[in-house]
Amino acid sequence: MRPIVALLTDFGTGDYYVGALKAAVLSACREATLVDISHDLPPHAVEEGAFLLEAAYRTFPGGTVFVTVVDPGVGSSRRALALEIPGYRFVGPDNGVFSRILKAEPAARLHEITNRALFRATVSATFHGRDVFAPVAGLLAGGLPIETVGPAVSDALVLPLERCHQIGAGDWEAEIVHVDRFGNLVTAVPAEVVESLLEAAGGEAAGILVYAGAARLPLAQTYADVAEGEGCALLGSSGRLELAVNQGSAAKELGLGRGDKVRLRALGPAASGV
Repeated sequence: MRPIVALLTDFGTGDYYVGALKAAVLSACREATLVDISHDLPPHAVEEGAFLLEAAYRTFPGGTVFVTVVDPGVGSSRRALALEIPGYRFVGPDNGVFSRILKAEPAARLHEITNRALFRATVSATFHGRDVFAPVAGLLAGGLPIETVGPAVSDALVLPLERCHQIGAGDWEAEIVHVDRFGNLVTAVPAEVVESLLEAAGGEAAGILVYAGAARLPLAQTYADVAEGEGCALLGSSGRLELAVNQGSAAKELGLGRGDKVRLRALGPAASGV
């Protein structure tokens, strides 16, 4: 199978940056298949990049190399990193964009990218995506051992992640971590917390109360479980609870965004902690 290199950036598509990034990967590995995760991240949105990377990477076949370039510190003293976990490799800046990968995979192998022989002949201080990360990713996709990129390190920057915590028996609070293009509000509540609350409510979705701002939302399985224009809470494709409005924008209707709080409560016997 041809090696796969997946790309996630905040470059947008109105400039030459994405095309140049792809060209640099292909110059290092002509047989690579390039897959765009997204290039529409808000500029400099490192935490958003960390979320999208975690949400997407397990979908890819084993052996995929990910180039993640959300790099407001490009050209500064921030390090360039290569990561390896079972089945996958990642390259990008050491600025927290790998925080969620590192939390999920604490045994990840980390190497600082210092071997200039792997870079393009001329390295721009403002475009390490093209001149450092892309060629290294192409070479890794072609079978380069990760230790070739530079020395092993163990102190990658890990950002504090949004919290989901129990505040009482059957009572949880969490932050909104992402707003997608449909206006759905993805929270930090994982599936196992929702499952524990359902168990506490005797398996009845009607026994789960979800509070978001001034709204109280029913727990649903699909967007269409509520009428058009009505809101609900449901487990989304990222494996987290999200708030949605059927054929509308929860962000707009609820007036909420990233960092705002959501509360969940189970009616019935007290839930055990997860």
